[in-house]
Amino acid sequence: MTVWKERVPRLLLYLFLGICTFSTFFPFLNVLAVSLSSGEAIRAGYVSIWPRQFTWDAYRNLIEDGQLFIAMKNTVVMTVVGTVLNMLVTIMAAYPLSKMDLRGRGLVLGMIIFTMLFTGGLIPQFLLIKSLGLMNTYWSLWLSGLISTYNLFVLKTFFEGLPSELEESASIDGAKDWVVLVRIVLPLALPVIAALTLFYAVGWWNAYYNVLIFIKSSTHMSLMVKLYQMIDNLDPALLVGDSNANNSLPPEGVRAGAAMLASLPILIIYPFLQKYFVKGVLMGSVKG
Repeated sequence: MTVWKERVPRLLLYLFLGICTFSTFFPFLNVLAVSLSSGEAIRAGYVSIWPRQFTWDAYRNLIEDGQLFIAMKNTVVMTVVGTVLNMLVTIMAAYPLSKMDLRGRGLVLGMIIFTMLFTGGLIPQFLLIKSLGLMNTYWSLWLSGLISTYNLFVLKTFFEGLPSELEESASIDGAKDWVVLVRIVLPLALPVIAALTLFYAVGWWNAYYNVLIFIKSSTHMSLMVKLYQMIDNLDPALLVGDSNANNSLPPEGVRAGAAMLASLPILIIYPFLQKYFVKGVLMGSVKG
């Protein structure tokens, strides 16, 4: 009887967690199934979490002209370079600001906090980018989104929590500040750096509004903007599919395929970074 008293709450907990997990995955599985189903099955409402009358027509409509691959290449370049610049600037700003003895630290932090509450607005930003001659270049995006104030404070707070004995012992051995940062601090900060890297990368991958404002050339468009243009200008009469009108692919199938193409790369990368979120790198680094 005692065994059942212990097992029943655990089974109920597992059941609850299973329901929550399924409710989280159901929309994703449904979109995936719709993108791989025929037009007849989609119109009849037969598609739930499993494809019906399997077909690649939705993806064929999206990639047949090759523009989507160009947009994806642009997004990869924008994401990789933008994320690297973001992390470099965030680390270079957060590390010195984590030092209590830094001159003018309070003033600089106050100015940074001010930017979280007040901004110049879109029109001044547009005029500034235009006056610098950066329109229709990725630098208009990289410079305007060079750092996130929230991410800066997250990393600064983590640096402040590191034991001062680590840096003091390295300084006694003659290590300079940049050596301490690269060889001691950053390896210990891998979990938070991985998390912030993912945040920045997801932001660049999903970039839409700034790209729409600053980028006018169709050859420089990001994936999200290109997908929106393709879906917005979708002509059901031009969709590739079965010659039978009853089985022609509806716009819903193409939209589902576009959603999968937009989210799949991030979903593939995420599991490789997730391990750093829970890894206790700092545990045991200082003894005695």
